[in-house]
Parts: sequence; C-alpha cells; structure tokens
Amino acid sequence: MNISFLQIILLTLLAFFSIYDELAAQFVGTRPVLMGAITGLIMGDLKTGLIIGGTLHLLVLGVGALGGTSIPDYATGAIIGTAFAVATGKGIEIVISLAIPVGLLMIQLDILARFTNIFFQKRIDKAIEREDVKAIQRNVIYGIFPWGLSRAIPVFLMLTFGSQFVELVINNIPKIVIGGFKVAGGILPAVGLAMLSRFLPISKFIPALILGYVLTSYMKIPVLGVALIGIAVSIAYYQQKMSNFKINTEKKNELKNLITEEGEYED
Repeated sequence: MNISFLQIILLTLLAFFSIYDELAAQFVGTRPVLMGAITGLIMGDLKTGLIIGGTLHLLVLGVGALGGTSIPDYATGAIIGTAFAVATGKGIEIVISLAIPVGLLMIQLDILARFTNIFFQKRIDKAIEREDVKAIQRNVIYGIFPWGLSRAIPVFLMLTFGSQFVELVINNIPKIVIGGFKVAGGILPAVGLAMLSRFLPISKFIPALILGYVLTSYMKIPVLGVALIGIAVSIAYYQQKMSNFKINTEKKNELKNLITEEGEYED
C-alpha cells in the first residue's frame, strides 16, 4: 500500500476535524460523501472518493445521533475506504466491505470518547461554581480532544499498518469490553431522551407522544413512516389554527366596524 507520510498526516487531521465539525453542528464532517471527496482530493482521485463516500452516505440517510445515541461513523469509514481504494487499486466493492466495519468500530470509540469527556465536564461544573470564565473556556476546548483523538488515532494506525490492523483490532477486542460498551450504548439514549424531555414542551403534546410510542412499539412502523404521519398531523393542526385565526380576525373586524359606526368605539 503506497500512502505517503504527508497524506497520512492530512487524513488524520481530516478525521479529527470531521468529528469536531459534527459537534459544532456544521454538518460537513458527518457527511461521508464530503469526507470521501476530500480524501479523494488528498489521494489524487476525486472520482473514487465520491463513489465510495456516496455509497456509504446511503447508509446514514435519515440517521441521527439523538439523545446521546452512538451511530456508525461512516464518515471515518469513507476516509479509510477511499485511501485504501486509491492506494491499493482494489475494487470498490472490496473496499466498501472494509469501510463498513470501520464505521461500526467507531461506535465503541464514540462511547469511550463520551465517557472520557466527562472528566472535563466535571471540571467545567466546578469552574462554574467558582465563576472562573477562563477555566470554563479552557475545559470546553480540552473536551474536543477526546472526540478528535477517538477518530484521528485509529485512522493514523489503520493507514500506517494497513487493513490487517483493522481486522486485528476487531477480532481481538475482549467480549467483556464489547459487552460493557453495548450496555453503555443502551443506557445513553435513555439518559439523553430524559434530558431532552426536560426542555421540550411535552406536557402540551402528550397525545402526540403516546401516538408516536404506539406507532413505533406496537405497530412497528419505521421512523420515516412515523415522521410522515407527524408531518401530516402538523400540517392539519397548522391549517386548523390558521382557519380559526382568520375567523376570529374577521369577527373582530366586523365588531370593530359596527362599534365605530355607532360612535361608541373605545380603546
């Protein structure tokens, strides 16, 4: 595999940037097609990068890391897949079969990064109690590094030691570690949902919450189907509100005109 040291460094920085960009909600680093294209430019083959990134992008359409959920990081998979495809000249199908396990492996590292970042969050809490603004700012910046390194280090090692390193890591992760990550990954969405529930006006939309739960849990309707039902209900609700608003406005105008004509109108 022929990848220069400069290319490895650039792709490692790209992997670091991709997760930082996701946290900053810029929506560039989370898109495999863009990561594949940038990797293709670095490797000198934009077409291959677009093909691999676009193929992996199909796997994340409609998927979001909501409520603390860890999802496959196919943006990192696109970086690895494109680099290996250009460097080795192997078929795209073979490289895609390597990029997908890389994306799945990032789930475990994503959970590890979340737990590591708690250290800085605790320091921020203490800094808030002291009203130390500079300490808060420093620890917010420090908190970026566990996330960035969770992508940058694997990419550096994979590009340096080749695809054998990926297979070695995946095949030799202890079952107890995988089990712990699975438990943590299962708890995080529940915790995240509870946190979101505190800030959302759920008490005003209890019927919608119950309806969504029934549709997903009992009727097994996919997320896209539930979303479309939600859109339909929202449109109907909006139209009804607008209709009532127009009717009330017309009645107020009629009453205003009637009172004005009689000369008894007051503010």
